[in-house]
Amino acid sequence: MKLLLDECLPRKLNREFVGHDVCTIDEAGFKGLRNGNLIQSASEAGFEILVSVDKNIEHQQNKTSLSLAILVLSAQSNRLESLLPLMEEALKILKDIKTGEIITIEN
Repeated sequence: MKLLLDECLPRKLNREFVGHDVCTIDEAGFKGLRNGNLIQSASEAGFEILVSVDKNIEHQQNKTSLSLAILVLSAQSNRLESLLPLMEEALKILKDIKTGEIITIEN
């Protein structure tokens, strides 16, 4: 799957998504875009999943009109060491996540 890592996530997290094509917001050229425009641009660029730590994204987006899936990683902080314990569950979810879904993983 083609994944886009939101700006708040550490760049090194991309190594944890083994078997997936991962790109950061900076690498994709989407730096500074707000959620609605970001989601639209990401979808147009072929991204299937946006990975974020924004817990409010579910309340800001209309799920029925989403053109990609969103995976929210909810940890104590957005530091790599806080996010790593969520990765096993994240990789399992990526196998079955569907367009339009917003799934939050918490530890």
